[in-house]
Amino acid sequence: MTNGERMRWSLWWRRTWIAGLTVLGLVIAVVVGMVVALRLEYAGTPTAHTRGRDALWLGHEWIDGRKDEGDVAALKAQLADTGIKDLYVFSGPLDSEGSLPDDRHPNASWFVDAVHREIPNARVQAWLGNFVAPEYPDELHLDAPDVRGNILTSTRQLLDLGFDGVHYDFEPIRSGTADFLTLLDQAHALTTGRHALLSIAAPQIDPLPGLHAPYLAVAGHEKWWSQTYFAAAAHRVDQIAVMSYDTAMPYRFMYGGYVAEQTTLALQVTPPSVDLLMGLPAYQVENIAHHSSAETVDVAIRAIRLGLGRTDPARPAFGVALFVDYTATPADWAAYRANWVTTAPTR
Repeated sequence: MTNGERMRWSLWWRRTWIAGLTVLGLVIAVVVGMVVALRLEYAGTPTAHTRGRDALWLGHEWIDGRKDEGDVAALKAQLADTGIKDLYVFSGPLDSEGSLPDDRHPNASWFVDAVHREIPNARVQAWLGNFVAPEYPDELHLDAPDVRGNILTSTRQLLDLGFDGVHYDFEPIRSGTADFLTLLDQAHALTTGRHALLSIAAPQIDPLPGLHAPYLAVAGHEKWWSQTYFAAAAHRVDQIAVMSYDTAMPYRFMYGGYVAEQTTLALQVTPPSVDLLMGLPAYQVENIAHHSSAETVDVAIRAIRLGLGRTDPARPAFGVALFVDYTATPADWAAYRANWVTTAPTR
């Protein structure tokens, strides 16, 4: 190698090294900035409290024959003096064509009647859904009119059993999916005509504008909705419950900051007449998406109170939703009561 070649090689190496350090520095700066932003989102003094419009997701055992009157009595005691108004009881899943076999909810009418009798202020909604295409090509294809028609037929069947509403949970719906909005339009016309509720479980909102698109391109599945698409869905229902868990945040303050931001983003675009509920992670799982030491009920509630207090503190149509009854621990219930219910002013 000549001296000139050595000099060119040395110059190229130095430039590459400097460029690499620059990129690394930018990445570190972005990460540090995100961490600082989450810390700031989680700072402050919470002031908001329950409006008496909270919800609880319930497992399938309530309507498949495994529960009895004694369990309803225990549920009544559990809900006493809380803000829980809506019960989403799992009534599916739908089959791949959108139909719902009767043998999947043999005790539905009994449970609805028991709740109406023993907990008259509560509303029972049929939690209905399944996985959807294209991520799950063998499951629901919402782009097919006959599938949407079957889902509407299943909705009618459940309302005929006495449910106060239907709670749709189709996952994963990609941001911008027009066929899902079409289904919501059709379902809302149906439920409104029956004086019933239509609610949905919704993904989180892009923490940065447009982030869902590159994430989908890299990961091959959807995680967030754009704020615009979230608004479009929220305008078509009576309730929208954000699944504000499985965030992959490893530390409490990061999860708290993230949920506070999610609360603000959702509040900004949910109509005042629509109940907005933020999900609480009342379950203990350890994986890449969920760190139980960070994602806790008490952290989520503090974050939700911060977001609500900063964004729309007087909003009445707001609540939290505990996921899910069969994994919630006494500590989860205590955190919900202490941090959200008992902070409410006496009346």
